[in-house]
Amino acid sequence: MKYKGFLFTAILAMRILFIFLDGVGLGLDDARINPFARADTPTIRTLLGGHSLTAETAPYEGELASLLALDACLGVPGLPQSATGQATLLTGINVPSALGYHYGPKPNPAVAEFLRNGNLFARLQQKGKRAALLNAYPPRYFAAIHSGRRIYSAIPQAVVHSGLELMNADDLNRGHALSADFTGQGWVEHLGLPGTPLLTPYQAGERMAALSRKYEFSLFEYWLSDYAGHRQDMAEACRLLERFDQVLAGLVFAWDCQEGLILMTSDHGNLEDLSTRRHTRNPVPALCISTPGLRSQFCAAMKDLSDIPIAIQRYLSMP
Repeated sequence: MKYKGFLFTAILAMRILFIFLDGVGLGLDDARINPFARADTPTIRTLLGGHSLTAETAPYEGELASLLALDACLGVPGLPQSATGQATLLTGINVPSALGYHYGPKPNPAVAEFLRNGNLFARLQQKGKRAALLNAYPPRYFAAIHSGRRIYSAIPQAVVHSGLELMNADDLNRGHALSADFTGQGWVEHLGLPGTPLLTPYQAGERMAALSRKYEFSLFEYWLSDYAGHRQDMAEACRLLERFDQVLAGLVFAWDCQEGLILMTSDHGNLEDLSTRRHTRNPVPALCISTPGLRSQFCAAMKDLSDIPIAIQRYLSMP
């Protein structure tokens, strides 16, 4: 498979598209328990030189992509959790170590304080960088937040604390955002919003590439991966990964390395081991897509979740 997007050049715009995959670790290459070893994911395998997204593949350095294994435990006993893991990804602070525990899924007041004081979205805006969360949220989400029945998870909380507004149904309808399932089908089938524009997974990938061109830093949060891991349904997990692989195909085809770097990583393991419905202590992947030289600079000395925002800020400060 060839991608028109891989035009290796020394002239690079400083832009990052961060795809956050909730609950995705690097597990064993065992198709009995790991959907990454079983699902048909030709785009991922092409990026990784024919390998699957498993522990045996990392570290990997190829023509199209780099793969690192990052520590999500951060030196703290117990199973990593969403709130503290995501807060670490958004601040560069080892939040579990600072608190002495892992916590999730939603931020407690202590975690929220870290997100309030200088998260990545706020820091980049202070440096004059355009930043956005590309997810659109439906009307019932905002109603639940405003009524107090629901609290923000870490990523939208960081966005709100930075002064940015979350995207809504109008943004989705105008093509300025993406639904959590990429295609909009969930808004039609589960939320009862029949007028929602629908995309194929491939078109959603192309849309993501186009939307990211408006910003120096854009993030998309894919939380369905964590839900699938907790359900322990192999068939559902494989279907989800195969749809995601089609999104990735559209994204990579539309991506030009002059536009910068695509980063995919996670907060903790889960989906990669369906023998348990709990989180895992497995390392999480950091999959980077861009030119070999730029990837090498970006990934230098990257060991755990706290290194991600540092690398992003360093990358976006390049001349």
